[in-house]
Amino acid sequence: MYAFLLSTAVIFVAELGDKSQLMAMTFATRHRMRDVLLGITIATAIVHLASVGIGAWIGDSLAGSQHVVSIIAGFAFLIFAAWTWRGDELSEEEATRAGARKGVAIVAIGIAFFLAELGDKTMLATITLATQEGWLGTWIGSTVGMVLADAMAIVVGAVLGRHLPDRIITIGATLAFVVFGVLLIADGAGWL
Repeated sequence: MYAFLLSTAVIFVAELGDKSQLMAMTFATRHRMRDVLLGITIATAIVHLASVGIGAWIGDSLAGSQHVVSIIAGFAFLIFAAWTWRGDELSEEEATRAGARKGVAIVAIGIAFFLAELGDKTMLATITLATQEGWLGTWIGSTVGMVLADAMAIVVGAVLGRHLPDRIITIGATLAFVVFGVLLIADGAGWL
């Protein structure tokens, strides 16, 4: 349960202001909300399953060195904080692809999200979490956290039609990553 709750919170925060959240808003202006949410959920579940597999393998391989894994994970979260602070936006080509998909919307949205998530900070954060937490709770939690954040973007894109306060989201997400990073480093160093 702890892995689920932690992963849900961390990935929700990581997804705020992320490129795939911007894609969700864009898709929601052109497709039914249900189709966008279903496409995102399927793609996220697949990417995050692979992520927790990688993270669990790393965690098992370094089981005797969990303090080192914790410190490395803490520094990774500080890098995610810097990445979040820098910001993320859709390129012109990505915005065009998000708006121009024809055919089965769920498949098009799922493929776009799958490709957007490969190597993204939420994938890397999921791998990092899975090095120390149970794979099932991390997988379900990271998927739920991302879908919740993207569902929020879908509602904004489809219903409200206005932008989220980007600066506040960026500051909040950055601070959350810094806090998680410092706590992981402190735990790994034996300070907690």
